[in-house]
Amino acid sequence: MSSEILAVLEYMEKEKGISREDMIATIEGAVKAAAERAINSSGDIRVEISPKTGAMEAWTQLEVVESVADTSREIHLDKARLYAESPQVGDVVERPMDPSYLGRIAAKTAEQAIKQRLRQFEKEHIYDEFRDQVGNLVTGIVRRKERGDLIVEVGKAEALLPWRERVPGEDWVPGERIRCLLTKLEQHGRGPELILSRSSLNFVRKLFEMEVAEIADGTVSLAAMAREPGYRTKVCVRSSDSKVDPVGACVGARGARVKSIVREMNGEKVDIVRWFEDPVEQLAEALKPAVPQNISLDRDKRRMYFEVVEDDLSVAIGRKGINARLTSRLLGWKLDIGKVVVKEVGFDERKTKAAEALTSVGIEFEVADRLVAFGLVSPEAFEGVTAEDLVGLGFEEPVAQDVLSKVSVGAEETEADVPDSEEEDAPEEPVASQEEEAAPDEEEETPAEQKDA
Repeated sequence: MSSEILAVLEYMEKEKGISREDMIATIEGAVKAAAERAINSSGDIRVEISPKTGAMEAWTQLEVVESVADTSREIHLDKARLYAESPQVGDVVERPMDPSYLGRIAAKTAEQAIKQRLRQFEKEHIYDEFRDQVGNLVTGIVRRKERGDLIVEVGKAEALLPWRERVPGEDWVPGERIRCLLTKLEQHGRGPELILSRSSLNFVRKLFEMEVAEIADGTVSLAAMAREPGYRTKVCVRSSDSKVDPVGACVGARGARVKSIVREMNGEKVDIVRWFEDPVEQLAEALKPAVPQNISLDRDKRRMYFEVVEDDLSVAIGRKGINARLTSRLLGWKLDIGKVVVKEVGFDERKTKAAEALTSVGIEFEVADRLVAFGLVSPEAFEGVTAEDLVGLGFEEPVAQDVLSKVSVGAEETEADVPDSEEEDAPEEPVASQEEEAAPDEEEETPAEQKDA
């Protein structure tokens, strides 16, 4: 019996982390209670276990009397001298008893009490171990699924990852390692319950603190965050040191830091943008590459209206409206997004503008309007046109001559003005024209090169 108790004590101490003294006190109390029930004793029983050898001894405590009325609680003075020196009436003596006398039922009762106390010790140990880790990341192993929830083994405890705290699209199988945020440590009748989360914003925050040294030491801070678990996360960062680029610090060399975070989040997209106090500047930063235009603010209702061109509309809204929702949460403003209306110039308007261009050289509007109808929309279009050509179009000879003379004079005046304008704009125009001409050439050459290839 002593060797079995000693083996239990060593196992509990090494594997469960329960001290030997606590286990001895538990076993002693359990055996004492079982003994009192087994022998129907109303007296006191004392049980003692040696921590070194595991040997167990038991004594019945009896009151010394001259006339015994209850043998389970009293002992005669003459018999008391067998267990104590010079006993007196009213003293309490301890009479040794054989633990095996308790029988099989008492042993079973003691075993159940020991198991119950062991579970209680484990619960207390779990609470003491994890009460300071609430809000931190913990790593565990997936053990099983229960109605959509995951049971995760964290150290020597089992934690719960509820389905509402899981990320859509993630599928974990038993045996996989998983990293989660310990959000709660709840006390129940059955013991402490560890609640985990992977969909919380603080989960992403802790990943950044773990991967980015500048965030851990306070140089860079996460000013605002918004997340759609499993799809996209937007993070606003700012730096207390002007020499430190907050976005570059979070991204890392060749994106190493943010790649590690994205990998831990199973490929969820992470947008890192710089923080601005001005909501308009912050909007432009958060919507990149879309460019907001015609921005108007209603500061009382914290509502913001802006427009984007048609090509940027899908980018600003995002798939299923995710980008717009995240931007709204990031700024703390409600967003109303519109499309920039591009006014199209109709045929009549273009015709009128072309006629007005001809009137600038002195041609009457009625005549200019007739000329535009025949395709002569600018003075340059009259190159090579003769009076006979105009007469053939239905113009009278004097009118045709007058039109050509005015066009000729207007062209000469334009040529006379060109050198002056070129001399004034000489430092800027050549550079601009080279850049404007270079871009189309590159764009036009690329398809040709691809076709030749």
